[in-house]
Amino acid sequence: MKKRPGAHTAIVLALLLCMLTGCTFGQGTEDAEGADNPSASGEIQGGRHPSAEGLPERLTPEEDKIYLGGGAEGFYSSDGYSNGDPFNCVWRSDCVRFEDGAMHMSVRREGGGFAGAEYRSREYDSYGFYSVSMKAAKCSGVISSFFTYTGHPWDEIDFEFLGKDTTEIQLNYYTKGQGGHEYLYKLGFDGAEDFHEYGFLWLPDSITWYVDGMPVYRATENIPTTPTQIMMNVWNCKGIDGWSGAFDDSSLPATASYRWIGYSPYQA
Repeated sequence: MKKRPGAHTAIVLALLLCMLTGCTFGQGTEDAEGADNPSASGEIQGGRHPSAEGLPERLTPEEDKIYLGGGAEGFYSSDGYSNGDPFNCVWRSDCVRFEDGAMHMSVRREGGGFAGAEYRSREYDSYGFYSVSMKAAKCSGVISSFFTYTGHPWDEIDFEFLGKDTTEIQLNYYTKGQGGHEYLYKLGFDGAEDFHEYGFLWLPDSITWYVDGMPVYRATENIPTTPTQIMMNVWNCKGIDGWSGAFDDSSLPATASYRWIGYSPYQA
């Protein structure tokens, strides 16, 4: 399969740009004044950011959940291509397994490199509420995620656990390849210890991220517009230790688990 030039391949370019311009992953680069440009300090532990104050809570209704314990119709496991330098992680379908009512995706050693897992929808969806019940991989240098992605143009909305500290989660988005929206949110619990619900409401004028139904952060500038795939992946990051943490390959295999995903289309 052809190598995908986006998400965690193209993130290399974003990382290098940040290194050149002095921005820091895990700390947002938006102006701190007002809810439209909220501070991305990530210092609010277990509570809402001011940008999400006054918004109602939202949990995924049962009828919108797609359970993953036996795989999901319309989704597939990526196989046989890499997310590129400097990561050198090859997606393998056998790094995905379905058991005990959940989907489990792992990073493992493979020859002189490493194999990870990716699971994605075949169809593309647009505005609406996207959610997942997941438990993060706990291993420094391993990223476990739930996100939406489209390749051309590069639009993306993320939840990413940086395995060096799974008491935090990075919220992020790209619009036509433009990023710089990272926000590191302190959960108030360890996301690797149990399943929790993570979701985002993507609207034409905003994105609101939720943790266990509570709105925790909201963005209102340069919002993505392109229909997108639903994706999850688990992969190793090498050479960008300040972001992901130093890769601890002695702790492999590292596994993230997913019980269900949800999608509810936006009704204008």
